[in-house]
Amino acid sequence: MSQANGTGRDLAIQARNLNLYYGNFRAVKNVDLDIHRNKITAFIGPSGCGKSTLLRAFNRMNDLVESAHMKGEIMYRGKNLYDSDVDPVEVRRRIGMVFQKPNPFPKSIYDNIAWGAKINGYSGNMDELVESSLRGAAIWDEVKDKLDQSGLSLSGGQQQRLCIARTIAVKPEIILMDEPCSALDPIATLKIEELMRELAREYTIVIVTHNMQQAARASDFTAFLNMDTNDRAGFMVEFSETEEMFTNPKTKDTEEYITGRFG
Repeated sequence: MSQANGTGRDLAIQARNLNLYYGNFRAVKNVDLDIHRNKITAFIGPSGCGKSTLLRAFNRMNDLVESAHMKGEIMYRGKNLYDSDVDPVEVRRRIGMVFQKPNPFPKSIYDNIAWGAKINGYSGNMDELVESSLRGAAIWDEVKDKLDQSGLSLSGGQQQRLCIARTIAVKPEIILMDEPCSALDPIATLKIEELMRELAREYTIVIVTHNMQQAARASDFTAFLNMDTNDRAGFMVEFSETEEMFTNPKTKDTEEYITGRFG
């Protein structure tokens, strides 16, 4: 199991000997992984190998599944996110999530952005926050004249950018994206990829994708996960800078997956 080198200061998250379970079933095993600050890291691998389970472990979304539990460590700012004194709600504020299917609230575009800030006690100028968040998600010019309209009235690609704006409105440090383009057309997909590049100047981004071209285009680092045929657990085969993985994969399984021979 390989991992790209990094020092503590340039790492946003460090996973050590991470094992993730649903009941007695081990879904992901023995992962050691460094997530680099202000970079885009892609998780790739065949369906069922635990990519989304691993991603959701980083902001404790798996806690919402009753049978889910973990062993190992996920270190963030020198603290294990799973220590008993860590508030998972605060974890999710600092480490936001954008889901596969756009999920705007059934509220106005303005209130989609303002709602999270309000419940987190934001006391600044809300109009400025809404505008800056929508600008940050590259959608302001498309919605600035209809902020009172429902977020559900937007196109799929616009809805996803609205959800990204909603995520950055609460000022996270890390943004997790679980196949954020799988429901979008190619033009909307490219817009999201361009947006990710812009956001990586301020945020650390981790993305799950089934699209090899997307991983190659958009990410700085790539982790390839596969499934152990003996115990059905997902494990990390290889982790490196994206260009290196796609031009010089270290294992035969990685090469066969990224060239489309399986998966």
